[in-house]
Amino acid sequence: MEKRYSDYSQEELRQEIGRLKEKALKAEQLGIVNEFAVYERKIIMAKSYMLDPEDFKSNTYYELEGDPAHLFYIEYMNGVFAWGYRVTKALEKAGEGEEALPIAMLGNSVKV
Repeated sequence: MEKRYSDYSQEELRQEIGRLKEKALKAEQLGIVNEFAVYERKIIMAKSYMLDPEDFKSNTYYELEGDPAHLFYIEYMNGVFAWGYRVTKALEKAGEGEEALPIAMLGNSVKV
């Protein structure tokens, strides 16, 4: 039975991220786009478990890693997931509605 990331130690998470990065690199070199995307998502999840969810606050805007055109507004936290919605830099809602993002996808908080 596979161990869940929530049961890993910090060192085990670092090792797992290293293994996943190697697999992602191989998939990228072989042109297997879907497999590469899966490894990238797993890396984000493992990194999320290395962060402290207490560092992320509700009713706050955060930068989005890899998406400079949008911010993410956290309505509430649930474990390593931030629930809320994307907004444009002009603070207009973007997208269909509420979504959950792993906290490793969030950057610095933004004062608006």
